[in-house]
Amino acid sequence: MGWGGGSSGRGVAAWWDVGAFAHKIISLEGWRSCWTLTIYKKQPTEHQYTKIMHRFLILLMLQFLVLPVFSQADGSLIDKVELKNFEALVEYIKATEARDSVELDPSRFDYFEKAQVYGITYWSDSLRVKGFLLQPKKPGKYPAIIYNRGGSLEFGSLTHPIASIGLGELSRFAHRGYVIAASQYRGNGGGEGQEEYGGRDINDVLNLIPLLASQPRADTSKLGMFGWSRGSMQSFLTLKRTDKIKAMAIGGPSTDISRSAVDDPLLDEWWAEFIPNYNVNKKEVLKKRSAIYWVHELPKTVPILILQGENDAAIYTDYTLDFAKELSKQKVPYRLVKYVGGTHSLKEFRDAYFGELFAWFEKYLK
Repeated sequence: MGWGGGSSGRGVAAWWDVGAFAHKIISLEGWRSCWTLTIYKKQPTEHQYTKIMHRFLILLMLQFLVLPVFSQADGSLIDKVELKNFEALVEYIKATEARDSVELDPSRFDYFEKAQVYGITYWSDSLRVKGFLLQPKKPGKYPAIIYNRGGSLEFGSLTHPIASIGLGELSRFAHRGYVIAASQYRGNGGGEGQEEYGGRDINDVLNLIPLLASQPRADTSKLGMFGWSRGSMQSFLTLKRTDKIKAMAIGGPSTDISRSAVDDPLLDEWWAEFIPNYNVNKKEVLKKRSAIYWVHELPKTVPILILQGENDAAIYTDYTLDFAKELSKQKVPYRLVKYVGGTHSLKEFRDAYFGELFAWFEKYLK
């Protein structure tokens, strides 16, 4: 549209009142008039041209101020790097986590190249948080699962050799027909912030829900959750705050860390270093993170699969049996599978417990 032609005199061809939009952001009534842009049918005077350009520049500045705010929406992706093979994963870990060497067992990665695996960075509470996204190679729409890692800080992370469930095992899950999202939690894996072991890092899990919803291959109407060890604590804390989860599974389940702190004084000392207010009100902090104290708050519509090794030296079988009794008392549906001779990671029974996991999620998500 040119400036020339049309009727003589000043005529308004169109108005774009973006004042309402700007007002919502800035909340200053006096600024509304600054955002009305007038288009003239005839050549504007120098004064009119200067006025138009002034308003245009203000609008342009507003765009640069506002867009970064919107782009930091919780769960929005910042970057997504495809990891086509085990070697690419190793190089990615070195680059993102500033490691000189990476010690992973290649025998656990038989399914890695049978799935599409991505290293991701996403927004959570205005922090850049690291994680991974996995999906089948075959095109289609698939149920989605959030996996919650165990351990604390970098120990037991998704890229740590001691992880009970790592990217190799998650690749096996994705190959079976699921879109998997897993967080390293804030402050880990090269991400920003500081994890709180069941504190604000729960938001890092919750924010995987909109992230998955943004993925074309993920059907979040069929959303499950799976956690191991500390990841089971994260799962229960998440379950209290969303109604999106349809089924859940936990292994080596951490359901009463108040007992764990008594049984293992080293854990008590370790948690005191990074859990907020730990030494101020330890009893309350531990109770808040121990699902056995608030089973009555869990939904009675989300079935829970529990995997427990009878020789688990980290989470004693008695803890899990006590938790199962509370689930029964509160009429929360569950299935408990115990493995004779099984350790905390149940690495001796990987094929067996994967069979249980596949059957569970296929029953409730497919």
